[in-house]
Amino acid sequence: MTDETERLRDRVAVELERTRARTALLTDAVDDDDLVRQHSPLMSPLVWDLAHVGNQEELWLVRDVGGRDPVRRDIDELYDAFQHPRRDRPQLPLLGPVEARGYVRTVRDKVLDLLDAVPLEGRRLTTDAFAFGMIVQHEQQHDETMLATHQLRVGAPVLTAPSPPDAAVRVGDEVLIPGGPFTMGTSTEAWALDNERPAHTVDVPAFFMDAACVTNGEYARFIADGGYDQPRWWTPEGWEHRVRADLTAPMHWLRDRDWWAYTRFGRTEAVNPDEPVVHVCFHEAQAYAAWAGKRLPTEAEWEKAARFDPATGRSRRYPWGDEDPQEHHANLGQRHLAPAVAGAYPAGASPAGVHQLIGDVWEWTASDFAGYPGFAAFPYREYSEVFFGPKYKVLRGGSFGTDAAACRGTFRNWDYPIRRQIFSGLRCARDAHLSELG
Repeated sequence: MTDETERLRDRVAVELERTRARTALLTDAVDDDDLVRQHSPLMSPLVWDLAHVGNQEELWLVRDVGGRDPVRRDIDELYDAFQHPRRDRPQLPLLGPVEARGYVRTVRDKVLDLLDAVPLEGRRLTTDAFAFGMIVQHEQQHDETMLATHQLRVGAPVLTAPSPPDAAVRVGDEVLIPGGPFTMGTSTEAWALDNERPAHTVDVPAFFMDAACVTNGEYARFIADGGYDQPRWWTPEGWEHRVRADLTAPMHWLRDRDWWAYTRFGRTEAVNPDEPVVHVCFHEAQAYAAWAGKRLPTEAEWEKAARFDPATGRSRRYPWGDEDPQEHHANLGQRHLAPAVAGAYPAGASPAGVHQLIGDVWEWTASDFAGYPGFAAFPYREYSEVFFGPKYKVLRGGSFGTDAAACRGTFRNWDYPIRRQIFSGLRCARDAHLSELG
């Protein structure tokens, strides 16, 4: 066994345990009644997510990669996300809290045992420990989903974290992203998922990108100016949804005399005007951008702003370079329970001067979710391909609840344009006119 292989095994073990510690934090924070309760029809009971991550780990690592006997084949159908909509899951004969915790422990013990023996080469699923990385990312994605469930939960606060850092620098209004080709996607990132592949060249005309995400204060001005009352800012589809859903402000906002309050993880306080707005759907984001005289960036524009380095002509892994995210780069991993104000992470800015593209809030783009040229589903169609099409819009960049293992400059998220229980915000863009190009 080479030193490199041994280091890879150690990294996998660390990531698996670090991820499971977060899962335990989110599920141990509430009592068993809360664990089995459905806090919103949009979300599963927390106990379903807990057993589901164990079942996926069993399917891919214990049975497929390890070739071991099943632990609980009888529950596969219960925890198949495609078999049962979230709203119906409380009626299923799910594992109870004690049984679910015992199940995921048993699966993890088997995985750690086989990790020492499985060759990390020879199969695409095992080369560079891809299957292990896929499972880490899958569990972290469900951890963010469980964090969103906590946000929808009614009751006394159970989660705590320090506040994000204050602004260290002043961030300007917008920056010019020069036109021309760049490399979008990746063919080399070992744990990149199928929808991030392959790397391909995209020619993007010059455009301006906001240097920071839209803040609560800016969004409040849109509301005060009648933004939710004027169809002219909305697409026909967006206006229909606004009326049907009776949208009047971001989710979790409450009117408090002449300002707004916000309920976050069981605590109600005044909305911070300098924080990025969060819990807005695509239609709200699109309407705000129109009101501001701008638009949402395309996915290609977002990635060029985040990755393209004009000095070298290459695409970086992250806005700041190729180094894995550190605490001074971005607000990730539930270290804080809120997005940070603009300028809080100057070390994470892109070469063009766009700040906080990674972390804080997922950013809606104008693009439908689709495969890149040369896309090939791997290791199963249900991860990405079945979602391709105009029903889903792409979000980029991650949020304060996204873990670094599940967030890259190439990472793609997607959701229905009406969804806003997710930690979603926006950043605007606009076309560059010839007179502005010098």
